[in-house]
Amino acid sequence: MSDMITADLVDLDLAAETKEAAARSLAERMVALGRVTDLDGFLADVAAREAQLPTGLDGGIGIPHCRSEHVTEPTLAFGRPAEGIDFGAPDGPADLIFLIAAPAGADDAHLSILSALARRLMDPDFTAALRAATDPVATARLISGDAPPQTPAPAEPEPPAEETPPAVFRIVAVTSCPTGIAHTYMAAEALEQAGQAEGVEVVVEPQGSAGFTRIDPAVIAAADGVIFAHDVPVREKERFAGKPTVDVGVKAGINRPAELIAEVRGKAARGETTAPAGTGSPVDDAGDPGEGYGTKLRKWLMSGVSYMVPFVAAGGLLIALGFAIGGYTVDKAPSVAEHFVWTDSTSWAALLFQVGGLAFSFLVPVLAGYIAYGMADRPGLVPGFVGGSIALTINAGFLGGLAAGLIAGGTVMAIQRVKVPAALRGIMPVVVIPLISSAVVGFLMFLVVGKPIAELQKALTDWLSGLSGTNAIILGVVLGLMMCFDLGGPLNKVAYAFAVGGLANPNDGSLKVMAAVMAAGMVPPLAMALATVVRGGLFTRTERENGKAAWVLGSSFITEGAIPFAAADPLRVIPSAMAGGAVTGALSMLFECTLRAPHGGIFVLPLIGNPVLYLIAILAGTAVSAALVILLKGMGGRGDGKDLDGAAAPESGAAPKVPATV
Repeated sequence: MSDMITADLVDLDLAAETKEAAARSLAERMVALGRVTDLDGFLADVAAREAQLPTGLDGGIGIPHCRSEHVTEPTLAFGRPAEGIDFGAPDGPADLIFLIAAPAGADDAHLSILSALARRLMDPDFTAALRAATDPVATARLISGDAPPQTPAPAEPEPPAEETPPAVFRIVAVTSCPTGIAHTYMAAEALEQAGQAEGVEVVVEPQGSAGFTRIDPAVIAAADGVIFAHDVPVREKERFAGKPTVDVGVKAGINRPAELIAEVRGKAARGETTAPAGTGSPVDDAGDPGEGYGTKLRKWLMSGVSYMVPFVAAGGLLIALGFAIGGYTVDKAPSVAEHFVWTDSTSWAALLFQVGGLAFSFLVPVLAGYIAYGMADRPGLVPGFVGGSIALTINAGFLGGLAAGLIAGGTVMAIQRVKVPAALRGIMPVVVIPLISSAVVGFLMFLVVGKPIAELQKALTDWLSGLSGTNAIILGVVLGLMMCFDLGGPLNKVAYAFAVGGLANPNDGSLKVMAAVMAAGMVPPLAMALATVVRGGLFTRTERENGKAAWVLGSSFITEGAIPFAAADPLRVIPSAMAGGAVTGALSMLFECTLRAPHGGIFVLPLIGNPVLYLIAILAGTAVSAALVILLKGMGGRGDGKDLDGAAAPESGAAPKVPATV
């Protein structure tokens, strides 16, 4: 780093009150040394980077930085203002400011400066020495590492120091899944527990459906490696750039957390790091560099589904409650804004139905908007929502939303590849990109692809409404298999999204599909719960405890309740679950059961058409899955009367015995 900073790049009396003024003052020193060729162009690049994410760190530190075509060599400047300057850090203004400049193609240099500096800033002696420094030459040597921080000598000789224990390996991780509920937090817990077992410090940021709390930037800076266990794009991924990184699906975080920790430690030992987000094209940045376009496409689609699910749950259940209270004629009620009687239950039912209907009307725009967001980040939101709204306008429905999201994301990505003058960069995200991309998406959706998709959507709707007999049963089998194959994963979400899309324009066929999908999704956890009761000796004590929770999870239509069983024994559990799901899906279709609510499990039973036969379909599938998993596990050599923990197996239906004393 000694070549990157000299005394001429140190200002111990920085005369600036804003981050823009501070960046300009330090950049002028770089210009004077010939390290920056265009002051305004370089400052525009600094401002563009600052607009993406604040560069303030806890402890009074600001690190504005960028890669710019106006930089001739990697450079670091340091300034110390009399008063703190706000760089967006949670704990307040910064009084230690580092401006980092790297040439446009010098990613390694950029990363090496950031990484080395971030680690040194974790040392309180280093920051204290910077605040006490009076000589620019000595300060430059201190920052470059040529001179250690000066600390007062001890009054008396210290006794020989004990052997320093090895430094703890630190990992930061992000977990996320399409719904942001079960898989997200299960993966987070698995990684944390594996870290404790391995003596590794693991800090996880679950990016769930209720939002997420960002890991402290100082913790990220001090981390030795990063794990991404996700099925949707990681939000603000650029925060983790420049570190050894393992990028996998969320189920890998649940099933093999210890292996992921070992893998990231291996990468750290070999010095493998990732480039910063944004060094390649947007499509290359949307996931791990080794991923194929098929994997990236799945993540983009799952991003849209993950943001759509809360609208599905809120809107669908409100509509279902409206039907439950007011009957199936509630959709004919006048607007509650014009006619509402406080003492009339029908008015309250109409209120629930109409609020739910409005929430449901956002499904397609939200789906399209967040598919585009998954592809192109925030610039994709405007054209995505516009395209989704057009899909509704032209009756292109759910399929139109998928197309609109992909078109919007692709359009924004194409615009982002165009090099523009520095003067225009500031208005690109807020004016130019939304304007051009919305116009392009509107043209394509209204005049080119929208009408064919609308015709396809109509044909699909007509096909669903005419489903009967063998065709309906076959569709039920397929949906049941999809719901149980990955237990809440992408294939499960595809089947669920297909069913929910039909509720936007409900007919008899789409209501049957929704019923079959929910029934099949309840089977895996219920079957595992039943199996742990019937043959507890085939399961570990932990699995038997999970079985108790699986009763509630399965009854609530949370398929992920079977994941602990599948993770421990996938070759027996998953085929068994699929067989039961196929039986339930087929029977639900055969019995012509219908459902207007997109979620709720047995708690929305009053809203199900043919509820008794619906329960029979679920019980039949549960029995088939439980019987198969017991048979397959029994063939593996169990059945000697002892459970997998080595203790005597509890009798059928009995809780395992626990010693009274230890």
